[in-house]
Amino acid sequence: MSSNPIDDVLHAKSVAVVGATPSGNWGGGGFLAGLIQYDFKGAIYPVNPKYTEAMGLKVYPTLLDIPEQVDYVISCVPARLALGILEQAVQKGVKTTHLFTARLAETGRTEGIETENKILELAKKSGMRLIGPNCMGVYAPAYGISFHSDFPKESGSVGLVSQSGMLAREIVKNAPFRGIFFSKVFSYGNAIDLNESDYLGYLADDPETSVILCYIEGAKDGPRFFKTLKYAAAQKPVVILKGGRGQSGARATSSHTASLAGSFATWEALAAQTGAVIADSAEELIDLAATFRFLPPIKGKRTGIAGGAGGSSVLAADACESTGLEVIPLSDAFRQSLKDQGVSVWDWIGNPADLSIREDDSLSVGLMLEMMAKDPDFDLLIAIMGMPGGPPPAPGLSPEEILRQQYRLDITRQKPFLTVVADKSLGVDDESDFEWKMLLQTRTSLIKNGVPFYPTAHRAAAAAAKAYKYYRFFNR
Repeated sequence: MSSNPIDDVLHAKSVAVVGATPSGNWGGGGFLAGLIQYDFKGAIYPVNPKYTEAMGLKVYPTLLDIPEQVDYVISCVPARLALGILEQAVQKGVKTTHLFTARLAETGRTEGIETENKILELAKKSGMRLIGPNCMGVYAPAYGISFHSDFPKESGSVGLVSQSGMLAREIVKNAPFRGIFFSKVFSYGNAIDLNESDYLGYLADDPETSVILCYIEGAKDGPRFFKTLKYAAAQKPVVILKGGRGQSGARATSSHTASLAGSFATWEALAAQTGAVIADSAEELIDLAATFRFLPPIKGKRTGIAGGAGGSSVLAADACESTGLEVIPLSDAFRQSLKDQGVSVWDWIGNPADLSIREDDSLSVGLMLEMMAKDPDFDLLIAIMGMPGGPPPAPGLSPEEILRQQYRLDITRQKPFLTVVADKSLGVDDESDFEWKMLLQTRTSLIKNGVPFYPTAHRAAAAAAKAYKYYRFFNR
């Protein structure tokens, strides 16, 4: 057995899915489909006395009927059968068992609590490690493991530790629309054995992971979690979305994963002492993932804004200041440089740079961003997409090359560069509409160029401000 039980799962040579079915939509069938479709390299053993074949594989009546060694078991049976499956797993010498099985201690019922306690006692006596119960388990596309067959097969550099399996699914499904893919995702549920500290510590040392996201309802071992979080945040950005902030949410965590939530003030203090970043929503969790994934370290608050027209520029400046960023005025030297380059409104344009005041093609968002990128007075840049200005692009260029030229990305990306792209174009919902197609094209081009985008200026500013605080904490 390796020194780390998570490695035992990722490098398992054989997996048994207990409760596997021929249907790949959910439960045992879903886990079986995930292993097959993600090309798990080891042996796969479906187990279910009701079937003889599933998805082209022989189905065994019990774990004990499998003639070969089984390294990893995924248990998808009802709670009343779980203990018996664990006893078989111990007899087979299984290293790790993932209990998708739910309706245990989280129900608050005596029977469920007692069964969960017996499962843990058995695991401790045998040395077998447990994931869960009441969780989705592991998604690691590079290792051929997935708990849903419709997840991306592309691996990335973001790790996720989530107490909720369905929220993990939502994040994994939505993040690719922002260019975010995952190295490893751990859904751990009730965490009676392996818990948040184990997964967080693993990702902290994982060379395939550069950013760690967490959804946590409550820590099993507070002192250990504090120590692990402090270590992890010093290695790479750690972003935490805390579930159960208020009284009703805290009550819900108990029935969801049998967790004791703890006050949100305690978690804020934890972040302040460790350098971890607190996200306020699942949407901000992805915003921050994009910020840390695509941008160089944000080392200051002085922000240059370009591209917005009228009110959008004003609101962008307000958003920056409300989140703690600074929108500094243009210096005399900056204006002189604009004048020297023939910009007709050199004495009128400001920061934010409202492109609607331009009189000709002498002013463009690309020029403003390039000058801000070269100016040491600016620490980061925010572009409001949609009004690039300047001469039209040369014919025949790809959309991503047009974007690269219009926004002078070879230069602007030398500083932290965030963009604002609306969720929907002018309120249009029809994906066949030209405006919608242009919106999707812009997003795709930004992703291909490695530029993060946000649906509002406030979300861009909030993400930048929190990233700045992280880098300031560690003097990076």
